Amino acid sequence: MAQLNVVRTYGYSEVVTVDGNASPLLYVAGLNVDADGSPRAYSPDSKSGLDDLANAGKPGNWWGVATDNNQPNGTPIIQGPNDPAPGFYVSTTSLQNSNFPVSSPSRYVNAETINFIVLPIGFGQGVKVGDFAVVIDALTADYDYAVYADEGPSDQIGEGSMALAASLGYSSNPRNGGTGSGLVYVVFPGSSKGFPASQDAIDHQASGLFTNWGGLSQVKACYPLLAWPE
Repeated sequence: MAQLNVVRTYGYSEVVTVDGNASPLLYVAGLNVDADGSPRAYSPDSKSGLDDLANAGKPGNWWGVATDNNQPNGTPIIQGPNDPAPGFYVSTTSLQNSNFPVSSPSRYVNAETINFIVLPIGFGQGVKVGDFAVVIDALTADYDYAVYADEGPSDQIGEGSMALAASLGYSSNPRNGGTGSGLVYVVFPGSSKGFPASQDAIDHQASGLFTNWGGLSQVKACYPLLAWPE
């Protein structure tokens, strides 16, 4: 059994290193589904969007949609006729492509097409947006590669994109999908290559990191008491 060293705690989830090694970081949690970055994430009427508008903020304090002054107290930008989802707000992520303006949906990581994880604001531990991760389902031993693309509440952990939920076999509905437990997250601090060009690029980078670290057998050694399949 690997020696785990606790560095942070969020509810029942302990963020750990292995044998004192600062890279990677691991934690066990569920998966709340994040729609952020999808052009269809939020709409002015809330009902038409993939997720409830309250998860993007409210007038005077917007944190999940782009605004006309790029500040929380601004007016949300509505996509035009040449954008992917005219009439919807421009949903943002923490990881951004500076080649596009703040008002463009292309600036942000699309939750519908890219596997990404969300970490709490102030997570620290040398982890930066753009770093790579692996998410493993202990019930099936299936896993998928992801990028750290968005920040969430400072006291919660265990959130990922719609695409990640779907790739792991869970409902990708941001309003009621995901799972409450049983996933192991492995995060590689300092591994960022910038804005992800594609899911294939994420898979290529993260798979190399995961293999070099020890892969699934190393995860099982860290968490031998989880319900791994025979």
